[in-house]
Amino acid sequence: MRIAGVIIAGGCSSRMGREKAFELLAGKVLLSHVVERIAAQVTTVAINANGDPERFAACGLAVIADRLADIGSPLAGLHAALSFAREEGFDAVLTVPSDAPFLPRDLAWRLAEVHSMAAIATSAGQQHFLTGLWSSELLENLEAAISDRGVVRVQDWVKSCVATAVEWPVEPYDPFFNVNTLDELAEAERIAAELHS
Repeated sequence: MRIAGVIIAGGCSSRMGREKAFELLAGKVLLSHVVERIAAQVTTVAINANGDPERFAACGLAVIADRLADIGSPLAGLHAALSFAREEGFDAVLTVPSDAPFLPRDLAWRLAEVHSMAAIATSAGQQHFLTGLWSSELLENLEAAISDRGVVRVQDWVKSCVATAVEWPVEPYDPFFNVNTLDELAEAERIAAELHS
């Protein structure tokens, strides 16, 4: 299966006060940690982000802007990712957020293993709606959900496409831990130090 990995970096980072993707963790920006975690699991990696794509130039990755920016939701990022995957001939797209530096190294494999058109990650009873594997064939379904049924929340799309939930353990740490605040960045530093000790 040819899988495109797309890192959703379109959030406004309001709780951090600055763009989270470029916060430093263990000497590297968060975005680099995410790329490193998923690169071996997919055929190619791209970034979904709006604004000046040049700020990502150091990554050397394609930057995909939202095509439905007016819906004001991360669902626009998923739509952009699915559109990219379809146009480039990928069977599926793995979407992950830009602020989750400890993603599982078996993420794509375990999500693909359930043989579902859509599968999302869960941990500690929490669904991670943007961390999922989506068949490229879902693009038209998503566009219809947005235009005909007014779906704008990712969780509503997940429910409508009957995505399969795949559970991960949270010991010794939650692999889907995400960094939204400076306190969480400090906690991520602690986890990173333990991983490399």
